[in-house]
Amino acid sequence: MDIVSNEHIEITPGVAGGKPRISGHRITVQNIVVWHERMGKSADEIATEYDLTLADVYAALAYYFDHRAEIDESIRGGEAFAEELRRRTPSKLARKLAAREPRD
Repeated sequence: MDIVSNEHIEITPGVAGGKPRISGHRITVQNIVVWHERMGKSADEIATEYDLTLADVYAALAYYFDHRAEIDESIRGGEAFAEELRRRTPSKLARKLAAREPRD
């Protein structure tokens, strides 16, 4: 059962971790925010690349600005998790290269 649902944004427990997402897609508001705000992609680029409407993208951005603190916290949590995962599981390639002896 949807907790929040409108023409563009929905939240469904068990889908996309219960995060707000584009209706009918698994693309979350958080994804849109990262692509737009952090990676500098335009709304047109996002819509074209992910087969969304401009209204979907702008609705996600509007939702973000209405819930900014919550979504920013989720982004920070994801970044912290990724950093901890990188720290705990070093690259196999880096280990192999470090183990190689220099050739003369």
